Amino acid sequence: MKLSVTKLDGKAAGDIELMDDVFGIEEIRADILQRCVVWQLAKRRAGTHKVQTRNENSRTGKKMYRQKGTGGARHGSRRAPQFVGGSRAFGPVVRDHGFDLPKKVRALALRHALSAKAKSGDLIILDQATLKEPKTAALRETFGKLGWAKALIIAGPEVDANFGLAARNIPHIDVLPNAGLNVYDILRAEKLVLTKAAVDAVHARFTGEAKAEKEAA
Repeated sequence: MKLSVTKLDGKAAGDIELMDDVFGIEEIRADILQRCVVWQLAKRRAGTHKVQTRNENSRTGKKMYRQKGTGGARHGSRRAPQFVGGSRAFGPVVRDHGFDLPKKVRALALRHALSAKAKSGDLIILDQATLKEPKTAALRETFGKLGWAKALIIAGPEVDANFGLAARNIPHIDVLPNAGLNVYDILRAEKLVLTKAAVDAVHARFTGEAKAEKEAA
């Protein structure tokens, strides 16, 4: 498939050819996208929520009262969860919420996310994301003219210093290098903006994966 390339000033900068098996998938698999988003969000969870267990409670472990003859239930410690100041039963502990997702599934999800943006007309190819001066107000005005209210911009191998400084205080605008391209950020952005360098990196990535699969087979 072919898309037009634009500049930050809105002028055309030619066309670019995109790989159909990466940007041109017609039937978008929502289940694949959902699996990848859940995997990403699970890996982001800190897992540091925790309560005191009975062996960590500082209350006395002395038997509260004699075993028999009180007419009450038998108890041996004030640390039991049914008492005020006692420990919580089956509470959360520090753990890792992450789980494994096959590399092929992750790659397929990225293909479908890119194709979904291209299919909906929300994929924009930018000539280059660079600025001479880090002026936030000017860049915000530029984004307003282009209609980029909530956008993910993949700027290339590295984010231009001036562009990154100017964009970092603009709400709902995320600027990432090629390595930051991910399914969750693509789906939550209204517009996906890829520079020509970013497109080349995506093509090289999936071409390399396809070559590796053939060699392995």
